[in-house]
Amino acid sequence: MAGVPLVLLPGLMCDRALWAPTMDALSPDTEIHVSAYGDLDSLSAMAERVLALAPPRFALAGHSMGGRVAFEVFRRAPERVAGLALLDTNYLPRPGGEAGEREERERMELLSLARSKGTRAMAERWVANMVHPARRAETALIDPILDMFARKTPAIFAAQVRALLARPDAMPLLGAIACPALILCGREDSWSPLARHEEMARAISGSVLVAIKECGHMAPMERPREVADALAGWLARCAEGRAAAA
Repeated sequence: MAGVPLVLLPGLMCDRALWAPTMDALSPDTEIHVSAYGDLDSLSAMAERVLALAPPRFALAGHSMGGRVAFEVFRRAPERVAGLALLDTNYLPRPGGEAGEREERERMELLSLARSKGTRAMAERWVANMVHPARRAETALIDPILDMFARKTPAIFAAQVRALLARPDAMPLLGAIACPALILCGREDSWSPLARHEEMARAISGSVLVAIKECGHMAPMERPREVADALAGWLARCAEGRAAAA
């Protein structure tokens, strides 16, 4: 059965390194493309770049901010998306009132730290709440995350923060997703909690929900084997859909 090309979307300040451990665990026959956003400062512009560089039809997997970009890709070209995988992400817009102001304030504090001390120093503070608590001192996991952030500039961080603060509500899209869908998160993800993924799974007909044990927000790096297994099952469903449509 012919496979479907896979397009992977990294999250905030992430790059190919986010997906590398998971890609290593996938079949070598899988055609994989990893997107990059450069200095773009809106989710819509990021989605347009993904579409410009992606194969004509593809399975799309987005992690964290990449899940937000995936929604915008689907919004623009649902006919090109053979399947949608949403990992450690959310569908809601920035809340109003004090909650939204607090989010902006916290993101601006991190940006200020990145500008004054560098993006690696900012990542050292950020990462503490992004991996499973038992793994915060595990250098084999943490150092690649810090290195990944250090490759980005404060200007790129500022652009991506602007994109996230202006994120649209993706709730109206959920009921329109008819392609094979995978909803996955770390069970201990405190940033994009399991409850949000359960809501998405209920709203997307036929979707499969996977919650990985002993895993935080950075599932593709924390538990690559489990993520790869879930993606492989989802890609098989995408390929079946492609064969049925042929």
